[in-house]
Amino acid sequence: MPAVAVIDEPAAAVVALDPTRSRMLAALGQAPASAAGLALKLGIARQKVGYHLRALEQHGLVSEIDQRLHGGLTERIFAASASAYVLSPAALGEAAADPSGVADRMSASYLVALAARAVQEVGALLRGAQTVRKHLPTLSIDTDVCFRSAEDRAAFADDLATAVRSLAARYHSEELARGRWYRLVVFAHPRPQEKSP
Repeated sequence: MPAVAVIDEPAAAVVALDPTRSRMLAALGQAPASAAGLALKLGIARQKVGYHLRALEQHGLVSEIDQRLHGGLTERIFAASASAYVLSPAALGEAAADPSGVADRMSASYLVALAARAVQEVGALLRGAQTVRKHLPTLSIDTDVCFRSAEDRAAFADDLATAVRSLAARYHSEELARGRWYRLVVFAHPRPQEKSP
């Protein structure tokens, strides 16, 4: 089971966004269960669970992984298709965020559009890699930095841009027969305040 799956089909997004189904996906992402087990765990009527499971199964968000005999009946055991989910902007069709449509490259809107594009592109690449049972080579860097002043933040941005340009120039090669293009996106935003426990 992948740690994260990207939902890009509008109908699957609608199904997953239903609050009851979202709770069921979360529970089945932690441990497989039958409809009766889910009903007990989530405090939902068994018939309702069966209805929601059928919708989730129809869109590939859950699948049957086992069957057990229980009291003369066959009980189906379900698992989520991933531990967690992210909605791709592709699910919004033409209304999806597109960085090329944001004029202000220094705006929060542009940052969000870049992040949305990354979710959409990497989600599609990940599905393709899983189809052929290959690993998708990626690189992620995530860190926190506390700046003393706006001037320090601006100087850091200049230094980072210089370093990225230097590294790109050093390693970039357009010998396409041997190389593979990668998209590099670097962004920074204020860290949200942590909630009190």
